[in-house]
Amino acid sequence: MKLYFLSALLFITAALHAQDKTPYQLYSKDGKKTTYKKLIKAATGADVLLFGEQHDNALVHWLQLEVTKDLADAKPLVLGAEMIEADNQKQLDQYLAGQLDQKAFDTLARLWNNHKTDYKPLVDLAKQKKLAFIATNIPRRYASLVYKQGFEALDKLTDEEKAWIAPLPIAYDANLPGYKNMLAMGGGHGGDKLPKAQAIKDATMAHFIAQNLKPGTLFIHYNGTYHSDNYEGINWYLKKNKPGVSIVTIAAVTQKELDSLEKEYLNLADFIIVVDEDMTKTY
Repeated sequence: MKLYFLSALLFITAALHAQDKTPYQLYSKDGKKTTYKKLIKAATGADVLLFGEQHDNALVHWLQLEVTKDLADAKPLVLGAEMIEADNQKQLDQYLAGQLDQKAFDTLARLWNNHKTDYKPLVDLAKQKKLAFIATNIPRRYASLVYKQGFEALDKLTDEEKAWIAPLPIAYDANLPGYKNMLAMGGGHGGDKLPKAQAIKDATMAHFIAQNLKPGTLFIHYNGTYHSDNYEGINWYLKKNKPGVSIVTIAAVTQKELDSLEKEYLNLADFIIVVDEDMTKTY
């Protein structure tokens, strides 16, 4: 009877576990399950945290906010984001200082359509805690110029305009897998200028991160996951600018099942957030 009862209990426990719904699972780069606590510990010991996101994923945006809150309790922070362009730094600073309200900020800065739902909470956290928030991305019109005419087109910019991008000429390695894959995915559309447009964004974001590093402070940067996946993109340029910099990377992916990390995502980042593919999208 005791054996029967134990077997029944194990069966019920397994069934309840199978019905337990979790929206995400954290993995280390080698595909082993890891914990939020370990992520926070690793980030606390770094100079830079590159938080790669899927722009429309509600859960990843929630995690960005929670990670930032917890790290703010552990270490001085500087925040920065791909989603605000360098020539809007003045407007961002004015908003953080209370000199602009949200409506004016929306009007004067080129904010993404999902700013209010996905990035405003991060900016408002910086405002509340009096943290610097850096607009790191190249103004899109200059990335578009590279896409159409190549790096050479940037030489014609004024000194003021050049202050909003990485110093020229930028280093560029067309053989980096991320850029080669982008060229392949583009099917030849845009030629070799497509990955160059990506590279000028990566280089510019790395430049503004490097400019704002402070001893004993963690710079948290929010960017599309492709900009830092496989330790390339921003990570590659940042290492060239600051060879001794300590960087922790996070990548975000979606899977149907969360029990194991799919092989294609191994070594994607130091920490990989696997989100259930049914998770709500913000747009």
